[in-house]
Amino acid sequence: MERTLKEESKYRYYEVGEGIPIIILHGLMGGLSNFDGVSNFFPSAGYKVVIPELPLYTNNILKTNVKAFAKFVKDFITFKGYTEVILMGNSLGGHIALYHAKMYPEKVKALVLTGSSGLYESAMGDSYPKRGDYEYIKKKAQDVFYDPAIATKELVDDVFATVNDRIKLIKTLTIAKSAIRHNMSKDLPKINIPTCLIWGRNDQVTPPEVAIEFHELLPDSDLFWIEKCGHAAMMECPNEFNEIFLNWLKTRNI
Repeated sequence: MERTLKEESKYRYYEVGEGIPIIILHGLMGGLSNFDGVSNFFPSAGYKVVIPELPLYTNNILKTNVKAFAKFVKDFITFKGYTEVILMGNSLGGHIALYHAKMYPEKVKALVLTGSSGLYESAMGDSYPKRGDYEYIKKKAQDVFYDPAIATKELVDDVFATVNDRIKLIKTLTIAKSAIRHNMSKDLPKINIPTCLIWGRNDQVTPPEVAIEFHELLPDSDLFWIEKCGHAAMMECPNEFNEIFLNWLKTRNI
């Protein structure tokens, strides 16, 4: 769907619906359109969907890390005047949501994580993108999904452009190192927030054993699987993802 980004102060974000805000945090290579399934569905279920653009490539290099992005989310929530929120994150976005929950739990009513980093991920296997090698980037983008056709030419072009932009490449590497440095394994047992884990059974980036470890370490979590699905469940299997997400919210009276 066509979306209009609102611009207020230093924030650019998409917002639709009324109700408790579901704040969606995108991943390193994830555009806002990756969450069309969620943003099209949840307003009719009585929720507000808010997708801020995270300053992954606009922050000063010293603030290009998980901790700074979590602070950005906290400041955004304060700016918007929200008193309680549901944080939903995919990949790096899930990691930022978890770090935010660790540092600023006061307004977080629930967490929804899908293919989240924070424990382990294999975004590019054992090597980082070969700049200029389009076929390599295409294969890596396809590996994110169970169905490689989800990796459209437009999506591959976007990733290719990012890794061939020198400044973005430096910041991408900086963020990846930050994600490793901010491993959450010792923090998770202290995060007493209802958490819904929705995982693709065929996720190659954050494999199923990562979801199981999240489930074991988080004290108040529920784990749901989507079969024949990769790293971005909300994008590859939107109907099933939304059904699990909404049923969980109802079960938890959120």
